[in-house]
Amino acid sequence: MIARALQEEFSRVAEDEKDGVSCVCGRKESVLAQDWAGCSKRHERESDQGQDSSDEEEEDDRSCSPEMADESSLDGEVGKRINQMVPIRHVPKINGDLPSADEATSDHQRLMDRLQLYDLVELKVSGDGNCQFRSLSDQIYRSTDHHKLVREQVVHQLKTHSELYAAYVPMAYDEYLKKISTDGEWGDHVTLQAAADVFGVKIFVLTSFKDTCYIEILPCTQKSKRIIFLSFWAEVHYNSIYPEGELPTMDTKKKKRWWMLGS
Repeated sequence: MIARALQEEFSRVAEDEKDGVSCVCGRKESVLAQDWAGCSKRHERESDQGQDSSDEEEEDDRSCSPEMADESSLDGEVGKRINQMVPIRHVPKINGDLPSADEATSDHQRLMDRLQLYDLVELKVSGDGNCQFRSLSDQIYRSTDHHKLVREQVVHQLKTHSELYAAYVPMAYDEYLKKISTDGEWGDHVTLQAAADVFGVKIFVLTSFKDTCYIEILPCTQKSKRIIFLSFWAEVHYNSIYPEGELPTMDTKKKKRWWMLGS
């Protein structure tokens, strides 16, 4: 109940700021850009129909996929400073016990202090149970709106490579898959590992844990040098993070639309 109340507070703030934070950044090409959604859809077809998918089908996937965002400048100087720290070894696990009100408050302050220390700011996403997937969507597509697509891709990874994840789930795996497939169901560290694996990127999570400043989640196979940056208010909420002064705004969204209309 405490966590839900705290997330509802985040939802109200996020709704108030929605026009200012949900956007897509500039259109310039990046050597690190990937066709995330297209790759996932093609993988699904190959699983169901073999290796006979045509080039035309692949082109259709690319044309309907959300636009992949450019690399984050967190990979620059801020990232270098953070990378001087030593992360703990990531062990995929489901969500733990909810903190008490006092613990949640102190955890949140600790996270805010760490963000300030490294000149980082949060893009606050809705606390509707989809916060992890909304944050991943923002990092990948610079829009939180594709959270359902991200969840689908993560669940597909969990289903098709169960041997990688089942041992970390303390319940019937089919039951877990049904649960995590549900809109509004909280993501955990198993889904974060699956996200790193399916997108082939490193995920950096700045945490509120007392003894762990950040967690580094490595993919089974790295497909890109991009890094996904999230904040984690332990067992309560995820947000997407940016260097201070580089938080996407409605102005950048309008500029993008103007650029596309003028091109």
